[in-house]
Amino acid sequence: MGRSAAFFDLDKTVIAKSSALAFGRPFYRDGLITRRDVVKSAYAQLMFRLGGTDEQTMARTRDYLAALCKGWPVDQVRQIVAETLHELINPYVYAEAAALIEEHQAAGRDVVLVSASGEEMVRPIGELLGVADVIATRMSVVDGRYSGEVEFYAAGPSKVDAVGELARERGYDLDQSYAYSDSVSDRPLLECVGHPSAVNPDRALRKLAAENGWPVLEFRHPVPLGRRLRERPAVPVAAAAIGVGVGVAIGIAWYGRHRRARATTA
Repeated sequence: MGRSAAFFDLDKTVIAKSSALAFGRPFYRDGLITRRDVVKSAYAQLMFRLGGTDEQTMARTRDYLAALCKGWPVDQVRQIVAETLHELINPYVYAEAAALIEEHQAAGRDVVLVSASGEEMVRPIGELLGVADVIATRMSVVDGRYSGEVEFYAAGPSKVDAVGELARERGYDLDQSYAYSDSVSDRPLLECVGHPSAVNPDRALRKLAAENGWPVLEFRHPVPLGRRLRERPAVPVAAAAIGVGVGVAIGIAWYGRHRRARATTA
């Protein structure tokens, strides 16, 4: 029997919001995106999540992501993420997810974050959680700027390809490994391990979990890291129940407030 690992999707599984949309405000503030881009990005993510692993939907989302980021200085993106990580992400980490990650680590399993968001966002979030290994979308870089090409899009079956490659490198026994996700788009990821769980599942994933007898977990308590350390043990992971909706409304709601504020002051 080989080593085992635990693979965690990020958005709505480990954190209570979209990691990509979370940085929309500082990206807008620093001139990387326009107000229209905020709404379009939210819509693109919604279409991806509703479209699941549909090949055409994934291709459109990937191409939109590449076009949006083209020309951005990589160092500027990393600086924005580093400066705003504790404000925008830390308060939204589910206590239940943090406790579960610690349980797997205490059992000697490697923990891997697997997310369609960019590696520049996912890796610092992993460091915040004490997770060194990430599988995330990688953009091509030329002369310090994103070229508009995607080297690797960590979505759908591509996640499984990356998980399989990592398992071969490290000798993971996937039949003894675990995976957690909230979205039916991660069906291939959940089906490639012996111990899949649906976390805050969308309707399609909830149905799939019921058909396959997979555990369904409800994570409901985002707690900042400092508070978790002071108040351990965290909220019990066994607080398991049923789903929650897609989080793209965060970006749309922010855009609406911003637009109304401009109209009032005009």
